[in-house]
Amino acid sequence: MEADPFDQPVRGDGEEDADFLLRLDSYEGPIDVLLDQARSQRVDLAQVSILALAEQYLAFVERARRLRLDLAAEYLVMAAWLALLKSRLLLPDERTSEEPSAAEMAEALALQLRRLEAVRAAAERLVARPRLGIAVFARGAPEGLGGTPRPVYEASLFELLQSYADIRRRTDRRAHHLRIEASRVHSVEDALERLRALLGTTVDWTELAHFLPEPDADPLVARSALASTFAASLE
Repeated sequence: MEADPFDQPVRGDGEEDADFLLRLDSYEGPIDVLLDQARSQRVDLAQVSILALAEQYLAFVERARRLRLDLAAEYLVMAAWLALLKSRLLLPDERTSEEPSAAEMAEALALQLRRLEAVRAAAERLVARPRLGIAVFARGAPEGLGGTPRPVYEASLFELLQSYADIRRRTDRRAHHLRIEASRVHSVEDALERLRALLGTTVDWTELAHFLPEPDADPLVARSALASTFAASLE
């Protein structure tokens, strides 16, 4: 169970710069402890000098300007509540039934102070946690592999030709007419027709070279003419 911050022991003089310590005729110690004791009626507020309280608070504010202004503001609330509680004790009770009593207001203040202390402790825990980029660092981007990727395609010859035809069909909408040039190589059938035509006009033995067609500059065509004529003569 978390301890009540108002039940902490009185701190020594070494912390005067950070804590508001009172030195009054009837009390000496931190102002928050005095407020808690006043709430529980362990200290007689009628014996507390408001003038001395105000003077010591002003002196504390002068020192707190060099430290923390938020701390001085918290102690100002405590001092104001103590002054209000004492005024309730000294002045005639003219409050209505709906107004809170001094004990209720002191209890409300104590609750606010406990909440403030809890928020401050949570903030200190958050600040003490490791911070990204200071105590811890994010994981860096993984290094890429060197080299240039080279895709490998697997396709048959038919698939390549079909893909090429599809590309050509999409990129060129003009009509194409395929024209195949006739082969100039002589066949055996051509040689037979030529021999039949020439044998009718020849009456004597003649060399086979006389039945060859006109010489051609292409060696392949010339050899095909000789071979086809020789085969046709055997038939």
